Amino acid sequence: MNEEGLEPLLSRNGRAVLAAVQSRPRCSRADVARATGLSTSAVSTLVGNLIGAGLLVELGINPSAGGGRPSVSLGVAPRAGSLIGIHLGHADLRVVLTTLDGTLLAERRHVLDVDHAPAASLDRVARSAADLLADGAVDASGVRGVGVAISAPVVGARLLGSPPMLLDWGGVDIGGILAERTGLPVHLGNDATLGALAEWRLGAGAGVDDLVYVMLGEGVGSGLILGGRLYTGATGTAGELGHLAMVSDGKICRCGSRGCLETLVSKRALVSALAHTLGPSATVEALLDLAESGDRGALRLLADAGQVLGTALAGVCTITDPRRVVVGGDLTARPDASDALLTAARRALDAALPPVANHDVQIVRARLGARAEALGAALLAGSRVRSVDVL
Repeated sequence: MNEEGLEPLLSRNGRAVLAAVQSRPRCSRADVARATGLSTSAVSTLVGNLIGAGLLVELGINPSAGGGRPSVSLGVAPRAGSLIGIHLGHADLRVVLTTLDGTLLAERRHVLDVDHAPAASLDRVARSAADLLADGAVDASGVRGVGVAISAPVVGARLLGSPPMLLDWGGVDIGGILAERTGLPVHLGNDATLGALAEWRLGAGAGVDDLVYVMLGEGVGSGLILGGRLYTGATGTAGELGHLAMVSDGKICRCGSRGCLETLVSKRALVSALAHTLGPSATVEALLDLAESGDRGALRLLADAGQVLGTALAGVCTITDPRRVVVGGDLTARPDASDALLTAARRALDAALPPVANHDVQIVRARLGARAEALGAALLAGSRVRSVDVL
């Protein structure tokens, strides 16, 4: 593009439009106008210029929620740059390649004992990232950064102590090692917090600026979006819902306390309860299989977990007043099997909320599935990219 054509893009308004689309996936021109304060005619001109430069794309028609005129959704084109998102799970790791607004371009998943294999895990991550770029979906020189989701409290690029769910990762400089291996800036975040970011921007929380995300996995994590911003708290530990004490004389939790929520509703807790009848064959998959077949014991186990979860959420919802609670993780992977859990959670939440609280809080199933945390990691890296670096 010649200098005359590039000038509108390099203006403050051009950068503002690009930033607005990046931070609001599948937004319309009208959404961009509201976000930037620019007139609709100015936005239309700037969007046209950005599309012409290959930095924005039209994604198709979005029907109006109110039955009005449908709008054309906008997205950031791969040419504008890409991101790598990584989720270090417990038994597997996932690496995704996305555009700057989180649109998935490619992914890799590897089954690996991540808990006990930091060196092997980071080596596999670096090789997977290189493989994704070698596939040619994007120009490798356009990758802007790497995000990493991990099951631990994170402040900046630093883990707070030794992660109890990732047993051998204490003292491992994840950001430094991956930055050296990839040559890119690396940003770390708590996995549940980044799951909240992804579901808010790309999934079941889209369009809602106050929500709670709950991740039911090996433990119970949560993330908060308050006032349209990701909230991590004063020390990066906001959202540790799994360690809310629910039973004074309950089981010892990995954190050292008794009766924490995750000793009652985590994947590990439910599999342990199922082992009473199934023995060594008890797994989450077996539990969900039984629930789908209508097994009364499995449905009761999930409903009891939902009841406890809903009760725990009452305090969170009373304080934060969200419009929506999004529940994700392995226990909600199959819609038919998890209905019992979510239905019980809705009833328990409504019963436990005080009369003065908002009783219209929705509890919904997450949409992004197992890739939510990796996509959130990519979005974290994208949030560090300035539009001036793209243009």
